[in-house]
Formats: sequence, C-alpha cells, structure tokens
Amino acid sequence: MKLGFLSLLVVTSGVSWSVQTRGIDTNLRGISLVSKRAAQDTTIWASGSHGVILRSVDSGKNWERLRIPQAESLDFRGVQAFTANEAYLMSSGPGEQSRIYKTTDGGKNWEMQYTDTRKEFFLDGVACVSSTNCFALSDPVNGKFLVLRTEDGKTWRELSGDKMPAALPKEGAFAASNTSLLLGREKEIYFGTGGPAARVFHSTDNGKSWTVAETPMLRGKAPQGIFSLAKLGDIIVAVGGDYEQPTESERSAAYSTDHGRTWRLPTSFPGGYRSAVVKSNTEFIAVGPTGADISKDGVSWRPIESMELNAVAFDSDKGWGIGTKGTIAECVKKKL
Repeated sequence: MKLGFLSLLVVTSGVSWSVQTRGIDTNLRGISLVSKRAAQDTTIWASGSHGVILRSVDSGKNWERLRIPQAESLDFRGVQAFTANEAYLMSSGPGEQSRIYKTTDGGKNWEMQYTDTRKEFFLDGVACVSSTNCFALSDPVNGKFLVLRTEDGKTWRELSGDKMPAALPKEGAFAASNTSLLLGREKEIYFGTGGPAARVFHSTDNGKSWTVAETPMLRGKAPQGIFSLAKLGDIIVAVGGDYEQPTESERSAAYSTDHGRTWRLPTSFPGGYRSAVVKSNTEFIAVGPTGADISKDGVSWRPIESMELNAVAFDSDKGWGIGTKGTIAECVKKKL
C-alpha cells in the first residue's frame, strides 16, 4: 500500500521541518533510520498504535504500510532497523501484549522472537549495538527491572537480576519514544525511570551488574520522571517531566558529565514535557507535544519551532520526527 503526503514547510532558528500528514489513525512512537550514503537516500522505519508499521526506502518520498497478521491491536512503540530489509519491532503492553518481532525481508514476513505471560512484564525500549547484539527493557517483574538480550539476532534471554538494584514501589520506565533505554560506550547500558523517583540505572558490563543514581528531575507522581536519555561525548542528558502537564518545564531535564554517577539541573529547561532526546552531530534535540529544543551541552536549552512530536531520529544534520495522527516530519538543520 503506497501512501500519499501533503508537505508543509516550517523554518526557524536554522531548522526546517517538512511536515507530511496522512489520514492514518495511529500515534507513532518508534522510528529508526538507515542511511545509504552513496545513493543519498535514507530508509525510514516508523511504528505506532493500532499495529501500524511504515517504511520508506527513498527518504520519505514514498511510504509503504506493512502488516503483521493478527497484530492489528498491538502498540508498536519501538523499532530498530539495520537495512531496508532487516529490523526489530517492539510492542508494549501488559504480559503477552509486549512482544519482539524481527523481519529480514523488508516486512513481508515477521517472526515473533519473544513475549512473556507475566502480567508485570511490560516492554519499554529496545536498543541495538548491531543486528545480532540487542537489549530490551521491561518494567519491574518480581520487584526488579527486567533486561533481555540477544547475541545471535534470533533468541532472547532474560539477564540475571541478582545484581540489579530493587525497584521502588510503583517505579517504572516509560515507553513514550523507545529512548528510555540507552547504549553508551562498549558494554555500557543506561535506563531512566519515573513515578516515585527519577533514577538512572547504569551497567558497564552488558547488564551483569548495575548501579543506580538519583536525579533532581521532576518525580513523585505516576506521569512524572525520566522519559528519554541521550549521550554526546562525555555528556549524558535526561529529559521528561510530567506528561499530564505538558507545558510545565520546571525540572524537565538534567545532565551528567561523570557517566551518570551524579546529575545536575540545567540553567534553562526545555519548553515543557519532552518525550524524547537524541544527539544530532554536536547538539542534543528534545521533542514533545509542545515543541522542540536544542542544547549543545545539556546545561542550557533554547526552543526551536516544531509540531507535536513523540520521537525523533537523526543521521548527521538530517532527521525525522513522528507523532500523533500519523505525523511524520523531516527536519534539516541549516548552518546560519
């Protein structure tokens, strides 16, 4: 099924957004880019609610809607792609509604690689080092966050929780943009939490052992905490806030310069609740329902005009954002 688009252009602060709207009933939250440098084309995978999976192999000029049989009700909140043909897809929800699928033929066929019957099981994010080395994060099961890993691209196993710090009562992670789970340097894993605390868990040995650090971000209620993490050099940035109060900016971000051991509030915050933050060349870009912001260091943020977005992915200075009602928008940062 080929999809058509209406393109609009918004330009501000050296950033242009080419907005493409469609009549798809979906809230998109998963996005992954695969660049083809020689051809100057990018393959874009996007996913969301109501079982929606979208793919473009020509930098957004044309889109194809892909389907998984009997998965039309699933909420696909994460996608990790490596080529136009190979990608992992993660759905979120309690128990068996959380699943990991994989395709190796461009979405013609999908293999379900993992699910779990325990009602506490709820996948929040999937992240990959390579097409065969990936991790996935679930909300706490039996009082501890659960981390899965595949080392062959086919089978997933639950990592031991013996050295995982206990979760606080009602503490969880957020599946708002597939970016609450972050892979850092070799063997490094981070994930952020919310609810009663806004904490960052950190492993330096591929999840065999963990430490956890408090952050000064907004916390205390179920919709509050860390929604996304990104790393640029030695700087790690966390963004979030309160998704039920999207215009409130106080304590919506924090940063660390010591590999997540200690966290500080910035001197200026993003313009409200932000569901995702990513690195783009030498800057961080955060997006949410009330706009977008840029920071070079996580210490200060400045707004850039945007539309309602849940997630964004960048390759160099070109990126794509996704959001409600099937919104997909191309973002190009221009030198001033």
